Amino acid sequence: MLALVVVGGVLYVTTPWAPKIEVVEPGPGGERVTDDGMLANHYPAEGAGPHSAVLLIGGSEGGLNPFMDEMAREIRDAGHTTLVLSYWGAEDQPERMEELPLESFTTALDWLSAHPEVDPERIGMLGVSKGGEATLLMASRDPRIRAAVGYVPSHVVWPGIDMRHPWKMMGMGSTWSEGGQPVPFLPYTDEFRGGTTAEFYQMSLDTLPQHPEAEIPVEESEAGMLLVCGEDDTLWPGCPMARAAQERSETHDGPVIEVLAYPDAGHLISGPPITAQEAEDRKLTQMGGTPQGIAAARTDAWPKVLDFLDAELG
Repeated sequence: MLALVVVGGVLYVTTPWAPKIEVVEPGPGGERVTDDGMLANHYPAEGAGPHSAVLLIGGSEGGLNPFMDEMAREIRDAGHTTLVLSYWGAEDQPERMEELPLESFTTALDWLSAHPEVDPERIGMLGVSKGGEATLLMASRDPRIRAAVGYVPSHVVWPGIDMRHPWKMMGMGSTWSEGGQPVPFLPYTDEFRGGTTAEFYQMSLDTLPQHPEAEIPVEESEAGMLLVCGEDDTLWPGCPMARAAQERSETHDGPVIEVLAYPDAGHLISGPPITAQEAEDRKLTQMGGTPQGIAAARTDAWPKVLDFLDAELG
């Protein structure tokens, strides 16, 4: 039963047993970056620099997918140079999310910091889902990150995900590594007997007191944080995890963390505004929420994300 629950939860962006990993070409005004082993699309802000910059990363969909590329272009249009990075799933990259090196993100931050049109003192990071987990991890480790946005993030490190062979997922190690060593993670519970994957993750979170090393030390971040979540997320408990990060930072005198929580929205709420019909047509309710709730969440959250980046990065 447990294996079936986890397998079902990771198939939401796949055709069963044959996931499609997309690597989109750069859109208008963009360029492909392959320096230092990276695979990324770069969108320089218009006008004379140096500019603020934002590193964007997706989650378990892998590659360079269209919705992350769209967000990168929208943030570029708001005045920030952007770099949207593929860190797994593309050609010559790891085939599954296990012990992925955090150094991949460090390399991207190095590239942005060294770019002549970027102000290295004004760099932010935005991640979605597992990318939100990585964003909180990186913000707690790299002081160059001055603003962190996490859509439906996690405040703990979870085991890895194998999108191509999901039946092999049980027993996988940490999603992330650093210095060649796995980052401590929270194991999945073996007590679950049925329900949504969000309930499965929540039951696993109940064991966190036995694995405190899995919690991300957000209080060590130099970045202000904005976390966006849907209360009806059926993939994992994004809002409880966002609030847990907020509470930890407050308890340990860390940075201010603002949480935007939307009652009728699910997991797929990241990005610019869309209509309820678009949300329905794109099947964004498959992991919780209603078309109206998802549209309302995106309409409300997106300008707040842009305002946050403007305020934190100048």
